[in-house]
Amino acid sequence: MKHTTSTKQRSILRTLILASTTALCTSAAADVVTLRSTDGTINLQGNLIGVVDDYYLLQTALGDLRIATNRVRCEGESCPTTKAIEADITISGSDTIAQGLMPLLMGGYATSQDAESSVTTTANDGEFAATLVGQQGFGDSMGTYLVSSSNAGDAFSGLLDNTTQVAMSARPITADEATALAANGAGDMTALDQEHILALDGLVVIVNQSNPVTQLSVSDVARIYRGEVTNWSQVGGPDLPVSVVTSDSDTASVFNAGVFGGNSPANAPSAFTATDNVEASNYVDENEGAIAYVGFAFKRGQKPLTLISECGIGTEPDAFSVKTEEYTLFRRLFLYNRGDVADPMATGFIDYATSDAANGVIRQSGFINLGVERVEMGLASPRAKTVLQSGTNAAEQRVASNMLALMANNDRLSSTFRFRTGSTILDPRGQADLTRLANYLKDMPAGTEVTLVGFADSVGAFGPNLSLAEGRAAQVRAALETLAGDSLSDVTIKTTGFGEIAPAACNTTESGRQINRRVETWISTQ
Repeated sequence: MKHTTSTKQRSILRTLILASTTALCTSAAADVVTLRSTDGTINLQGNLIGVVDDYYLLQTALGDLRIATNRVRCEGESCPTTKAIEADITISGSDTIAQGLMPLLMGGYATSQDAESSVTTTANDGEFAATLVGQQGFGDSMGTYLVSSSNAGDAFSGLLDNTTQVAMSARPITADEATALAANGAGDMTALDQEHILALDGLVVIVNQSNPVTQLSVSDVARIYRGEVTNWSQVGGPDLPVSVVTSDSDTASVFNAGVFGGNSPANAPSAFTATDNVEASNYVDENEGAIAYVGFAFKRGQKPLTLISECGIGTEPDAFSVKTEEYTLFRRLFLYNRGDVADPMATGFIDYATSDAANGVIRQSGFINLGVERVEMGLASPRAKTVLQSGTNAAEQRVASNMLALMANNDRLSSTFRFRTGSTILDPRGQADLTRLANYLKDMPAGTEVTLVGFADSVGAFGPNLSLAEGRAAQVRAALETLAGDSLSDVTIKTTGFGEIAPAACNTTESGRQINRRVETWISTQ
């Protein structure tokens, strides 16, 4: 049946969408148009033959091509005419999410509902409409979603005046934004049923493949972006001028927070400002001495650098280190909704997008999903070498030895739990990950052993920190067993703690100490 909403709940939106033609135009009548995708992967020019079944038919030097209308924007006088439609739900905000994730997520959601998603780009940049039709496209319309690319600030304003039902944000909501929405009756915007972590994104510092440099310290990256380092030979590379690439997008704020503590540095004299991740990646491809930062999904053949912290801890830009939130430059991608309006279309989509069912779609989009991932540890790993050097006295060295013994027979899961600052309550990510971990462990064979391993920062004495770490592990175990009930009866769950041994980040900053106050999940399958 067609979805309907009340006048109060329904946003009546007037937007322009491409009108699909029912017959082909003749080749002689077609004029030159450009088909361009927002991510830069498609940029075609040719004679538009027509639009059939949501596909552009384009005559080019390469032959006649068929391009899905939801993948590209048509530019030129001969592009199809437009007509007005009404949308049931508006999803607006972050261009990273709107352009990078939403097209595939809409298709995945439609499939999960045994429906077909008819997606068309609109006349507005970064915007598309998706109409879901039940019974795999042969049933009734289930409603239309309008996805609009702007920024998080605009999205929260839309929630405030009820013109947006779902806000997309590449940053957490600010205190002022949450306060304004609460005063408007929208509820607690940081509650689990209103703030949803959709996916993760890691910023990758990239260089040209011909550059022999494979790692840089965070401080050296800062020096490069301040213009203090102008030649790669100053940081152990070749005698080659550095060409710095910066960004005007929200990507820059994440980079500045990780490298400069949130301050915006003056660009290096040779800086090139890219308009988006695609342009930054392309510039690095074309310039031997270039360095840039791009989102995880936009690393396309360039060389990613390992980043070394001020205390010598190195993290590689891979999905696992981002999932555990131990990589230096990561961000959470969010969906937000009001708490006083429960629209089935909005909540249905959010439930799908934040479930394990969407993991494959998120991975296909190039972002990092929240699904549980398993990696080997072993005594040959860089981490084991770090643990070998831990401990300043005999007691601490015994704890390090115990950790190595446990590492030898266990793998690590990406499920890593942290607590709100100054609290024994898990943060929102941790609370959501408990459910994911419980579902993952349900499929483990009998005899599986799971050890929840607590860690602490280095503030205070070693002994109390060790007890604190063990206590945190016990808290997570209790929460997991309460949530899972009898479903994990074949899995043995243990706890231990190693205090401040093997820090994942430097203890010199509060953000680093927060990363170190964690509970890891280790697993051994018989």
